[in-house]
Amino acid sequence: MKIQQLHQYFLESSGICTDTRKITNNCLFFALRGDNFDGNKFAQEALDKGAFKVVIDDMRYHKNTGETILHGNSLQLLQKLATYHRSYLGIPVISLTGSNGKTTTKELINAVLSQKFKTSATIGNLNNHIGVPLTLLSMTKQTEIGIVEMGANHLKEIELLSNIALPDFGYITNFGKAHIEGFGSLEGVIQGKSELYKHIKEHDKVAFVNANDAKQLELTQTLNRITFGKEGTDYAVSLLNAADKLKVRFNNLDIQTHLIGVYNFHNIAAAIAIGNYFKVSPSKIKIALESYIPSMNRSQIIEQNGHHIILDAYNANPTSMLAALENFKQTQGSSKVMILGDMFELGATAKAEHQEIVNFLEKHIFGTVFLVGENFFGTTVTSTHISKYESYDVLEKKLQDNKLPASKILLKGSRGMALERSLDYL
Repeated sequence: MKIQQLHQYFLESSGICTDTRKITNNCLFFALRGDNFDGNKFAQEALDKGAFKVVIDDMRYHKNTGETILHGNSLQLLQKLATYHRSYLGIPVISLTGSNGKTTTKELINAVLSQKFKTSATIGNLNNHIGVPLTLLSMTKQTEIGIVEMGANHLKEIELLSNIALPDFGYITNFGKAHIEGFGSLEGVIQGKSELYKHIKEHDKVAFVNANDAKQLELTQTLNRITFGKEGTDYAVSLLNAADKLKVRFNNLDIQTHLIGVYNFHNIAAAIAIGNYFKVSPSKIKIALESYIPSMNRSQIIEQNGHHIILDAYNANPTSMLAALENFKQTQGSSKVMILGDMFELGATAKAEHQEIVNFLEKHIFGTVFLVGENFFGTTVTSTHISKYESYDVLEKKLQDNKLPASKILLKGSRGMALERSLDYL
């Protein structure tokens, strides 16, 4: 089937579905395969629940009645359809990637641009080889700017996602020790994330570059780029206060945000720069940034039972963990508690990286520390202010039996640790 005909079916449908539990009437269902599932087996169920047509890649489930569309690879066809639809719409698309801060930055950019434009942005962190196509296919003729988050845990993935999204603008938040298991090293991370820069250069597009990051400046010297951050850049943004919630200044306008941590300053600055590039008024940018409230376990501030809790438990890697700890060390408060969970996907470096965090906490004593998870449990701890728990269940019992006094608390760990569960005992 020609992609033009499939796209017409898509336009006639109610949208894309890939899960029969979420079927909507008249949707276009794509039967995708995974390590532990085969969507082809649910083709008939999708039709029975109201799907308009079903895309399959297994002849055994094909019907000659026109209800099924047989293709060699359903996922590849989904990706091809997304790219075709993106070109059909002809709107500017901003793609961003990086080791830390992708989703927060995406949300901030969306908040700013939506003050002037009808935007469509990645929902949550649907940023992989399936999520990016679904994001593009969620855009409509009413969409004026698309914002696409791209995640990766191995080389060539950003290259693939860039070829699907065909971004007009690219931004890399930073390079850090994330997904080392897949990338192999920090150098591998830089190479993998920089595939976005390679795409931008090859297609003569534009990169937004944080001028406070020397590595980003170095890698974009030959690109058509727009710089922001320090004085002398295209869009200078200064940090006024980081002791509590971040306050920044742009164009003589002070902006008080609900975000914490110096690491979020760069995310804010990126949103300001991109907003200004697209001619969102400074007053509208201020409204957007001052109205943005962190959510989804990312730098959330929770006041509970006398505790001031920083819930930053959506994900963690050595770079983001150290940044969170450095920030927490600088905050005011005499009674501080850190509940830190294992950092995943570090491969052979896991033992050393977790020990580095412990070494930092032993060198800089600024509160009581609870370490939880097999990796942290395997570290060498000599300080009495640090305790280790092999599993969350053991930590939970500790928190149940020993209620913490009113404290400033940091919760930080990889998603799989789900440290937000401890809120029930704080």
